[in-house]
Amino acid sequence: MNFDMLRRQALALGLGVIAGYAAYQIGIPLPWMLGPMLVNTLAAMLKLPIAAPTKLRPYVIPVIGVMLGASVSAEIIARLPEWFTTLVIMIPFLASAAVVSLFVYIKVGKYDFITAYFSAMPGGLVDMLTLGTAYGGKENKIALAHASRILVVISFVGMYYGLVLGVTAGGTGGRPWIAAGSLDMSDWLILGGCAVLGVPFGKLLRLPAAGMLGPMLLSAAAHIPHWVEIAPPTILVVAAQIVLGTIIGSRFIGVALGEMVKDVGLGIVACTGMLGVGVIYASITAAVTGVPVSAVFLAYSPGGLTEMSLLALSMGQEVAYVSVMHILRILLIIMSAPAVFKRIGVKPA
Repeated sequence: MNFDMLRRQALALGLGVIAGYAAYQIGIPLPWMLGPMLVNTLAAMLKLPIAAPTKLRPYVIPVIGVMLGASVSAEIIARLPEWFTTLVIMIPFLASAAVVSLFVYIKVGKYDFITAYFSAMPGGLVDMLTLGTAYGGKENKIALAHASRILVVISFVGMYYGLVLGVTAGGTGGRPWIAAGSLDMSDWLILGGCAVLGVPFGKLLRLPAAGMLGPMLLSAAAHIPHWVEIAPPTILVVAAQIVLGTIIGSRFIGVALGEMVKDVGLGIVACTGMLGVGVIYASITAAVTGVPVSAVFLAYSPGGLTEMSLLALSMGQEVAYVSVMHILRILLIIMSAPAVFKRIGVKPA
């Protein structure tokens, strides 16, 4: 990697740190990710010399997974049957949200069906980009659609909870600050082992977002029997969120302004429609199950698994509930794509 690239990445991360601290002082939910994400999006649009530190992502994602796994307990596992109704209602919600989003991309954006389908589906960015490219979709438009979706959803949800509902969170994501010195040697070994071994474990199980879900599952397995009772040090979690926010915002680098305005505009319209559908279904689900509508709304919001799980943690919602629903959402979407395209006679390249 040349010096110029390192300088650009350092600038992006520096902006991320400053923006994260400012967001933390203001009291915005998920400040250390939302702040870097928004400021680097602005920097990309202004064509400042920044670059996404993408090579850091594989190192920080497992930290997030281990942290989220630390929120799982035996009591939560015992409640899984209670969430079955949420999953059942989620199926018609996904269908309704998909129809709304597809309409926007096909009728308004004039996308071809394959590109529109993988742009509209609220799956993971990497999963939808990989599948969409394999089926012949336009890679740049799919990537921009999902980057826009994640940006819009996180911004909307975070600002809505913070400014409308008055829900604020500190930089620790709703947890007390955990100093590095609070962990003894066994804690470091177990949590480190969950992070390192969780990635190949997740890939072995072919999980979506394996780099996060694998460590999350191992961390949960270690915390449920109380082999370890502490989460990763807060400084590592904050650093991971800054990196993620910086990478998401930097995805807009090199995108022509006209294309960005059009595709981001489509993303805003599509996301607004999906979020509107989500509010309706969240209200129905909350009325049927008794789960707070705030938690159901996060579970149904079409953001990324990692980002929505962090938002749930930041705003004091039940992380396991939100994470489980997003895992199942992504799995349903991934499994349905081949069936849809087989039915219409389209095969991957």
